[in-house]
Amino acid sequence: MNDIKVLNKSADNIRILAASMVEKAKSGHPGGAMGGADFINVLFSEFLVYNPENPRWENRDRFFLDPGHMSPMLYSTLTLAGKYTLDDLKQFRQWGSITPGHPELDLDHGVENTSGPLGQGHTFAVGAAIAAKFLKSRFGEQMDHTIYSFISDGGIQEEISQGAGRIAGNLGLDNLIMFYDSNGIQLSTKTSEVTSEDVVAKYNAWGWNVISINGNDAAEIRSALTLAKQEKSKPTLIVGHTIMGKGAVKEDNSSFEGQTATHGMPLGESGACFDKSIANLGGDCKDPFQIFPEAKELYAKRAKELKEIVAKHNEQKAKWAKENPQLADKMKRWFAGEVPQIDWAGIEQKNNIASRAASAAVLSVLAQNVENMIVSSADLSNSDKTDGFLKYTTSFKKNDFSGAFLQAGVSELTMACISIGISLHGGLIAACATFFVFSDYMKPAIRMAAIMQQPVKFIWTHDAFRVGEDGPTHEPVEQEAQIRLMEKLKNHHNQNSMLVLRPADAVETTVAWKLAMENTSTPTGLIFSRQNIKDLPAKASRYDEALQAAKGAYVVTDHDNYDVILLASGSEVATLVEGSKLLEADGIKSRIVSVPSEGLFRNQNKEYQDSVIPSGKKIFGLTAGLPVNLLGLVGDNGKVWGLETFGFSAPYTVLDEKLGFTADNVYKQVKEYLKK
Repeated sequence: MNDIKVLNKSADNIRILAASMVEKAKSGHPGGAMGGADFINVLFSEFLVYNPENPRWENRDRFFLDPGHMSPMLYSTLTLAGKYTLDDLKQFRQWGSITPGHPELDLDHGVENTSGPLGQGHTFAVGAAIAAKFLKSRFGEQMDHTIYSFISDGGIQEEISQGAGRIAGNLGLDNLIMFYDSNGIQLSTKTSEVTSEDVVAKYNAWGWNVISINGNDAAEIRSALTLAKQEKSKPTLIVGHTIMGKGAVKEDNSSFEGQTATHGMPLGESGACFDKSIANLGGDCKDPFQIFPEAKELYAKRAKELKEIVAKHNEQKAKWAKENPQLADKMKRWFAGEVPQIDWAGIEQKNNIASRAASAAVLSVLAQNVENMIVSSADLSNSDKTDGFLKYTTSFKKNDFSGAFLQAGVSELTMACISIGISLHGGLIAACATFFVFSDYMKPAIRMAAIMQQPVKFIWTHDAFRVGEDGPTHEPVEQEAQIRLMEKLKNHHNQNSMLVLRPADAVETTVAWKLAMENTSTPTGLIFSRQNIKDLPAKASRYDEALQAAKGAYVVTDHDNYDVILLASGSEVATLVEGSKLLEADGIKSRIVSVPSEGLFRNQNKEYQDSVIPSGKKIFGLTAGLPVNLLGLVGDNGKVWGLETFGFSAPYTVLDEKLGFTADNVYKQVKEYLKK
């Protein structure tokens, strides 16, 4: 057991480094980092189990930081652990630095998640805890580890904490331990000015084990973590009452602790004196970027302990692998991210069905062939048709993670973040589903998945106004345009930040799922219809022809010397097929193009793009969303028939007639267009 004086000295070292990083950068958040230093120091020096030589060790404990603005605390601690250098800390918030203002996923340096918008980080932790439970149910003690998280007053207030707390408590995630840094200070006010809720009572009501302590007392922190590790039926919340800006003083050496100003600005700009504060904490204000001998010794001791812990585990794992070679091989393949071989061509699809029903058929196959896939639904499994997956497995329950389905309840943002957390944990494939209109709730998480390049599969059904009688609140119009923007936005590896696919019929849905499962570097959005869609015509094998969807757009039907190109995605392609028959009867020949993903299409070489949509041709586009969905494809001289208002409440067949999504209107609009 480490001496409390040594722990306190090490925590002060973290405070000094954190404050110095912000001061040098002339921007940042020192106060919270200074207050939370005691907890993270005890956690990393005595409890967190990881492999110093292999940051991707499968059985490591994971630490998820929610308040990303407290990055100086994390970077400083990881520096003591040997993950960063003091020079790295000096480059905090600078161009090209590996210590950005908010932590970005970087396993090599010990950062398990990108933490930006408050509330998401601890919800990732819930997902990781679910993943760990799932894996332990398959691999036993070889997957026995703890998920730690750190949350602030802001994260507690964000609405997503409601869903995360409810689900974690309901599932009894006893492998989840969260520290709540309760310092009573926010960026612009004292916490008491915006909330008077009883956080302890709230988490108790959700079924959590709650421990309240002095969050700046190393002995109390150690005791709380010890008790939390012993809990076998509930997640634990450790409410640590801490001091914002602990150790900060003014020019006259009087205390400047507990001040709102230290939350979001350097100490020297907040009213505190930086030099005096560093000296008060035992540092050298002329050269504050130093590691104390006590801290160096503390973390060197922990590194030695960790090597022994890892060596013992590896010895046990080698014995287990020898006795269970198939399980050992399976674990290796899962964590290598291998996608199982699926007989995609052999998936049977019924004729003329909704693409959500076609998706269900694919999910049924995946449930039986992809053992490391977890699917979730926001209380819609029988409507978004993820019940195709559920039919071959069971839902998670407290003390039972033998299944592979999460009934998330009505909490789209929480569900999305949990799915990201499952993906971040490693070894698993995550998918989640809801109605497309509710993707609005999920946008912050989708963006984070794109930034972190997590290959979560987002399943969205009821893709257009054809939700019908439910009316405008449930009919997506602008949602596709919003999601399509993610195809145009690049990630930091110059990839489309997201793959978005809206298949045109059942077979194209199979191909869309194939592309989604093969996409292991970005999130995928799959957009499916509620209503039945007529199958597209095929020259020979519809499946072989639909495989061209991998290029984003392809020719479905063609004529020599065609007069007009008709293009769309989703169910509108079938409408174009019917309209083309009317046009042909009137002597007008057309080429029909299905464009499930403009993003993929724009990634193809110019020769292929020109072969599908030659320049100078007349182009007519049909979209059940905003016309902007297709403007980049039809060009300035083309024409798009889309929807420019919210939907209406009526049977979808009536809406098709009223809003002009019929073969007759395609005929009418193309005729008028060609006259110009």
